Amino acid sequence: MFDSLTQRFSASINSLRSRGKISPSDIDNTCHEIRSALLEADVALSVVNEFIEEIRAKSLDALPTLQSGSNQAQVIFDIINAALIEILGAQARRVRFSKQPPTVIMLAGLQGAGKTTLAGKLAKHFTDQGNTPLLVASDLARPNAVTQLQVVGQSVGVPVFAPEPGNGVGNAVKVARDGVAYAKSRLHNMVIVDTAGRLGVDESLMKEAIAIRDAINPNEILFVVDAMIGQDAVRTAQSFLDGVGFDGVVLTKMDGDARGGAALSIAKMTKRPIMFVSTGEKLTDFDIFYPDRMASRILGMGDVATLAEQAKKAFDPDASAKLESKFASGEDFTLDDFLEQLSAMSKMGSMSTMLSMLPGAGQMKKQIDNFDDAEIVRTKAIVQSMTPKERQDPKVLNGSRRARIASGSGRSVTEVNSLVDRFTQAQKMMKQMRGGKMPAGLPPAMYQGAGAPAKAKIAPQKKKSKSGNPAKRALEERN
Repeated sequence: MFDSLTQRFSASINSLRSRGKISPSDIDNTCHEIRSALLEADVALSVVNEFIEEIRAKSLDALPTLQSGSNQAQVIFDIINAALIEILGAQARRVRFSKQPPTVIMLAGLQGAGKTTLAGKLAKHFTDQGNTPLLVASDLARPNAVTQLQVVGQSVGVPVFAPEPGNGVGNAVKVARDGVAYAKSRLHNMVIVDTAGRLGVDESLMKEAIAIRDAINPNEILFVVDAMIGQDAVRTAQSFLDGVGFDGVVLTKMDGDARGGAALSIAKMTKRPIMFVSTGEKLTDFDIFYPDRMASRILGMGDVATLAEQAKKAFDPDASAKLESKFASGEDFTLDDFLEQLSAMSKMGSMSTMLSMLPGAGQMKKQIDNFDDAEIVRTKAIVQSMTPKERQDPKVLNGSRRARIASGSGRSVTEVNSLVDRFTQAQKMMKQMRGGKMPAGLPPAMYQGAGAPAKAKIAPQKKKSKSGNPAKRALEERN
């Protein structure tokens, strides 16, 4: 979503870093470039003006105290980063749990923002944390909204309270009230109420939302907004804030090609924090919103913290410890181990999304966009078509075995050969690393950088010049 903005920010900051000494005019030029980038990204004008003035004032104040060199550019970068975090909400805020369960969360927003799918994502998120949520189908206006919520609830293993069929039939306020009472009787510690939306903000939408709010007295009202609607996101949020009121914002469709203005405007304009973001269509494509991490992504520094969290969830600690012990004991890394690692990577989501979290990913945008996530599926199919013996010892893979594997996985023999060759090379490399050696072909500088003992360099002795006097030269040669 922030690709264009990231490229513009990176270009401006790199331009500063290329200068030995930064002048006030350099700061003005940088501010002008950042201002243009933000306006093109659909950030609200008032937010842009306040952001730019803060950067300019703090940068000019800091300039006289700085030494020349790259340190100046780093200080300006830190000022921009801090201002960006402030716009995005300063710090992450979690859901406030009720002292007396259940904690009631009400979702509000326009039709098409993704409230029903988000209800399922929230339910899964809290279930994974050990909670027992209940979904309540109070969207009785949109066709098949109740059925959709039931399907979503079933997919995440969360019960759905849906006494009315919907499609214009039933009382949404009564369903919400009865749903909270049902949750109390069944000892659910959390209730997530899905409400109806409209194509635009209108009086009937507000009246129904206010009536549901008053009937269930929610602990949190979350405003769900489509991040792709740009400037309209702020106007819609302000209308809901004035009408129903809300405690936090959830941005959906963050994987789209919008320019990101909503994320940079909505928290600042409404004075309400962005609490969650939906980053894809899958129920696992859901994250807590961290302003500092989002600022890091926008400035091209990646988001290693989120990547590490996802890896921790995906990789089984026991399996990782077993593999580490196996490596230390000298056992070979097998195709079974490789298959286990591929399965864990699949749980982390899209490889393109993971790669985009790495620092400097903006410079590899084309390669990341062209990455085929189905390659992991094809690779797993090849390995799964092998027998246990073949996975343990790839050396037994002769021509007929490879042809059988290709046929079983639906791939070509060439692809099977390529996978086996690459795995064999990786296996050899791991053996060399385990023995304290670096793989052949690496430059000597990398040997030293990897901890291998560096060869002692013997400085050549400088030749002494011979005297032009025959007597002195004869004495020097004897000595």
